Amino acid sequence: MNFVYLSIVVLIALGLYAVLTKKNLIKIVIGISIIESAVNLFLVVLGYVEGGVAPIYTLAPSEKMVLPTPQALTLTSIVIGVAVTALMLALAVNYFNKYGSLDVRSRRLMK
Repeated sequence: MNFVYLSIVVLIALGLYAVLTKKNLIKIVIGISIIESAVNLFLVVLGYVEGGVAPIYTLAPSEKMVLPTPQALTLTSIVIGVAVTALMLALAVNYFNKYGSLDVRSRRLMK
């Protein structure tokens, strides 16, 4: 189980590296998507119960039932993440149409 937490930390670090160091808008969007995936993985891992059963099975003992809340939060997070990614990509396309480049430094150099 520690391997999963380690992979979550690595994914978040990789996403933060991309967001903070890259100058291309598409690479920044990819970094934010990687961070989002790491958070979703963290939510799924929090809801995991060893030997647990689905919460729709009513005759199962309650101590071995998987919590449905992290699953619902993850589904909600995926939907919101898709919408935010689409918005960021639309803004990147508009930026490219206006300035002719996806490099965020090019806007500062034009002033």
